[in-house]
Amino acid sequence: MTFQQEYEQFITDHGQSRTGEAARRLREGHGHAEKLFLEHVWWPAFGHFKHLYPEFEVTDYKDGFRYLDYAYIRSGLMLAIELDGFGAHWRNISRWQFADHNRRQNDLIMDGWKVLRFAYDDIKDNPRYCQQKLQQFMGRWYGDEQRVLDADYKEKEIIRYALKAVRPVKPLEISSYMGVDVKTARKWLVQLVDKRWLLPASGSKRIRSYRLNVEGKPFIL
Repeated sequence: MTFQQEYEQFITDHGQSRTGEAARRLREGHGHAEKLFLEHVWWPAFGHFKHLYPEFEVTDYKDGFRYLDYAYIRSGLMLAIELDGFGAHWRNISRWQFADHNRRQNDLIMDGWKVLRFAYDDIKDNPRYCQQKLQQFMGRWYGDEQRVLDADYKEKEIIRYALKAVRPVKPLEISSYMGVDVKTARKWLVQLVDKRWLLPASGSKRIRSYRLNVEGKPFIL
């Protein structure tokens, strides 16, 4: 199924399972930024929406209810994913609201939640950074479901460099980082492409840069 088909089914399923305020919150609180996160970040990183809950209801420190943009709930893990936009809401926030925001996050952590926050600008302009952070996070929890790299030392070092760079890398960079000539660096990069751990990022006949293959399961090094 395509992203749009899976997304529509995802929202329909959660909508049908909710009533009252929880249903209203899903209808009104799930908007452009939330869908963009799924389309640009979550779907390319994982290819499914299993264990993911939009506009997830939690109890706050006042015994009221608040809603997480997304909750990822799976055996042994409760992950809160919050999306932050730099708009009027943040520019005009009062001191009390700022303190309340911090208390909310502290309470989540005290209740056993892990918390990841992503800025709207990163979701829109730098989604690969968000994808990699999520994959790295999941990699610490679910090593049995990751791509264990059957690689030698130099190949793992190149992968580590690409993970830290969070952008396409060039043969000259790898040459400098690994202390080898550019021809050797290019040869190693091509080998990683053959193993599907890297993909060409620019160039056709002669590849000028390479990016991590984030499709499928996360890396474990």
